[in-house]
Amino acid sequence: MRRTFDVLIVGAGIVGAACALELASAGLSVGVIECDTVGSGATAAGMGHLVVMDDSEAQLQLTRYSQTLWEELVRPDPRPHEYTRCGTIWVAEDASEMQAVHKKYELYRTHGIPCEVLDERQLAELEPNVRPGLAGGLLVPEDSAVYPPRSAALLLQRALDLGAELIHARVLKLLPQGVYLNTSISVFAERLVIANGARVIELLPEVPVEPKKGHLVITDRYPGYVRHQLVEFGYIKNAHATHGDSVSFNVQPRPTGQLLIGSSRQPGVATREVEHAMVSRMLEQALRYLPGLGELHCVRTWVGFRAASPDGLPLIGPHPSRPGVWLATGHEGLGVTTSLATARLLAAQLLQREPEIPVEPYLPSRFLQERGHGASNRERARRERA
Repeated sequence: MRRTFDVLIVGAGIVGAACALELASAGLSVGVIECDTVGSGATAAGMGHLVVMDDSEAQLQLTRYSQTLWEELVRPDPRPHEYTRCGTIWVAEDASEMQAVHKKYELYRTHGIPCEVLDERQLAELEPNVRPGLAGGLLVPEDSAVYPPRSAALLLQRALDLGAELIHARVLKLLPQGVYLNTSISVFAERLVIANGARVIELLPEVPVEPKKGHLVITDRYPGYVRHQLVEFGYIKNAHATHGDSVSFNVQPRPTGQLLIGSSRQPGVATREVEHAMVSRMLEQALRYLPGLGELHCVRTWVGFRAASPDGLPLIGPHPSRPGVWLATGHEGLGVTTSLATARLLAAQLLQREPEIPVEPYLPSRFLQERGHGASNRERARRERA
């Protein structure tokens, strides 16, 4: 094993793997440190929904940019990623949500994002199994989905083919321009990228990221039962609740014919046990939109932990008070969607290239300042969330 690299990346989830590929493609020597299976953390608990989100202008810009990068990536052959252009339907329950649908439509059209307003009849024609009486929705046909662990493995393998090295170990502590591993080995690099999701606080406790526990359920094979990714219109409000547990209707058709059912969020909860009460709440919410789900057979339930920042945007860029340390974390539920854009923006900064979209909204310096003030900033962020 090499002991010195141009860049060390901590974490081989989809964000770390994407960063490894981007930097290895630029000719840098890259080491990737992973203590578990590649893509086994939050990546394995993601739905793989490549979706445009508009909770803020910065979020819309980042998700749309990354969506175009995903299109470029899979264009030669989408099959290895289990890529499907399923589209998203944001489902509206009533007239007030339909008003919000029209606002979302105008916003998306302004940004050149194809979309179509659906009335009750059109929604029922596209998705015959939804509950009668729903007001309609917004179809976003260019949204898609991948199988995240597979995509992470493919991205990392491409980086390894370019000379990157995978190091199976756990980082115990950071060193000046390096890390100390649980194998009693120190590895060094000019730049260190922390891309290990919610576990970033184990190495950098001043970073204002907290875990949000989430559950997923997958069914047996029912081809065609759902044709698009279906998401309730209130999803964004529930997803970014600053406190308290929440559930939302979010169902995805997989290429296997299975249905992936989400989603739940529990801020600050880090226990790995499946909580049946939360699963019940999540399924009850899904049944409000798809009543026939109660007749289907579920084959597996599991949990994961989203890395949530106070403002819902990831931290991408240099740590302002730790020279040589870079961050690529805090993606919450959009790590898969924004992984490629994260890697591109991180590489642009690290290599002093002009980024394709502005990086300022995602810089860690919006939370972290000069040495000695990081902990107070983190505490202030926590108070603001409370």
